[in-house]
Amino acid sequence: MLRHLVRRVAEQGCATRPGLLKRFGEGSPGWLSFPARGWGLSLEIPARAPGLTALLDELDEEVAAAGGRVCLARDSRVRPELLDAMYPLLDDFRELRAAVDPSSVFTSDLARRLGL
Repeated sequence: MLRHLVRRVAEQGCATRPGLLKRFGEGSPGWLSFPARGWGLSLEIPARAPGLTALLDELDEEVAAAGGRVCLARDSRVRPELLDAMYPLLDDFRELRAAVDPSSVFTSDLARRLGL
């Protein structure tokens, strides 16, 4: 999967700075915890790269289908409809959040964009 993702970025002609490849052990049981057993890949791609938005949307779908996820602490663009596949405990988080903060007093741009 990692080779495939890097190949897709290269084929799109997106120049990147050196990336970061990290191996994760057991993940945390936290509802919105990013780490999960497996590999993480971080690439820095210029925002003006041609076709970047469509490419990243496609890659997000492939990552979600493979059981992967984006790191919400660094995200600025993932589509909300992919979150359920990426974060299987998302409904539990939303339920607790609704009980603790029904008026959504404590919120963020990320939470509003993703319906958290």
